[in-house]
Amino acid sequence: MDEAGYEKIARLFVDFYFKTFDENRVALGTLYRDDSMLTFEDKKVGGTAAIIDKLQNLPFQQVVHRMATLDSQPAHLGEGSILVLVTGELQVDGQEKPLSFTQSFQLKPEGDSFYVFNDIFRIVYPAS
Repeated sequence: MDEAGYEKIARLFVDFYFKTFDENRVALGTLYRDDSMLTFEDKKVGGTAAIIDKLQNLPFQQVVHRMATLDSQPAHLGEGSILVLVTGELQVDGQEKPLSFTQSFQLKPEGDSFYVFNDIFRIVYPAS
């Protein structure tokens, strides 16, 4: 896959992921598999059911993602995996001040599509 190909896939994936996260987190279940893993802050969970349970039970209800940067690379040339790194802001529960975040995904090919094999999310707190 050439650079334009994996960059386009990364962009389409991230746009879909954040829109779905903001509107209907349970629908993200189609993006994960039983071998998927999520690290959300310092909590690790594996498998579709546990990941969706974690995402549904976050300490905020309303969220709006605003992406600042998106970088992608092939993660394993023979396999076709894609590594994606995103930075941005979250507007949470109508709070005035957004939270900065970073999130990385490893997308693995499955048929004509991809699924999230690894997902790591962190709030980026200001240095004190």
